[in-house]
Amino acid sequence: MNRRSGVDFIVMLKQARRVARHPWIWRKLIALQGEKWLFDWLRPVDGRAGKIRQVSFRITDLCNLRCATCGQWGEKGFLHGRSLGQLKREEVSPGRYADLLDDLVRCGNRPLVYFWGGEPMLYEGSVDLMERASRLGLPVSIATNGTRVAHEAERLVRAPLFLLQVSIDGHRAELHNKLRPSVGGGSNFQDVESALDAVSQARGSRPGGLPLLVSLTVISRENIHHLVDIYEKFHRQVDLFVFYLSWWIDPDRASAHERDFSRRFGFTPSLHRGWLGSWRPTDYDALDRQFQELARRSRSLSAPPAVILPKVTGAAELERYYTHHECTFGFKECISIYQAVEIDSNGDMSPCRDYHDYTVGNVKDDTIVRLWNSPAYRRFRNSISKEGLMPVCSRCCGLMGY
Repeated sequence: MNRRSGVDFIVMLKQARRVARHPWIWRKLIALQGEKWLFDWLRPVDGRAGKIRQVSFRITDLCNLRCATCGQWGEKGFLHGRSLGQLKREEVSPGRYADLLDDLVRCGNRPLVYFWGGEPMLYEGSVDLMERASRLGLPVSIATNGTRVAHEAERLVRAPLFLLQVSIDGHRAELHNKLRPSVGGGSNFQDVESALDAVSQARGSRPGGLPLLVSLTVISRENIHHLVDIYEKFHRQVDLFVFYLSWWIDPDRASAHERDFSRRFGFTPSLHRGWLGSWRPTDYDALDRQFQELARRSRSLSAPPAVILPKVTGAAELERYYTHHECTFGFKECISIYQAVEIDSNGDMSPCRDYHDYTVGNVKDDTIVRLWNSPAYRRFRNSISKEGLMPVCSRCCGLMGY
């Protein structure tokens, strides 16, 4: 049996009090997870998929930070050299996004909706779209660095937003701002604190208990010894902590991917090289001790849970993750390509979350529903299902973290 990603039972138990009040949300979560568990018995035929369970909008490429671990604007990010003005001009309009959301519902799809970027709060009209999606009965989550969140806190709570995921890479301003430096020289750590405070206050004044507040931390050379410190700093403000081992590829696997992808699809990909990385922990035992301490501190029902993604623990297994890129730790099959779609900021639609060179069309000219089971989409699904994963897949959120 292939290993499937999913929400940990303890996480569900601890958040049940908030989510249980919103059956329009938890029913969709159950349907999404149920399909994962039953995928071997419900296996689609000829690359066709059923209901669209999640739509991810990378709504803008613009970002006010330059985080080293980012595949877009980081050290080797694939957006370097691109004109900001051109990226902005290529964006899908808010009106078109609204039409796409309406069409999803009209065609019988009521997916989870996920906004990210870039920085999604820099897209003018992003909160309007979140409100519209929520009115349509589509649970909305965003991944943000905290920019403008405090200013929009009341609207986000009133919508209601389902998940507010905030990137936090340090327990103090000096460390966090070093890892997530601002283009304009401001303090992103202050934005994070203001965002959590404002949303918590707004949430406390309403009966719904939403959004759930989630901390997202990418483990890196500078913060590897401060994961417990991050938990302690924010555990009174955050409902769930997620610590990523990081999604990355090494040069050998990048080259292997280019050969494999070209053989399958007839052209050479390039975006994956934005995720090239060479960093590895120097002490895997120390990292595992951090994980053990996080597990201890989050054990009680009143404490926010701490999740490691992908769920790889133990010094030996952690070393395998960072030094043997081909290891998939039991994740042998991609389910996300049968449940979720990825829309790039320019409207290109792709089956793949992190390595989206392969596109099936553009939503400026077509709808998500029509493209969902198009020949191009089915070709990609069939290739992955019949020929197996591609070399980059072993370190992809769509495989291990979705």
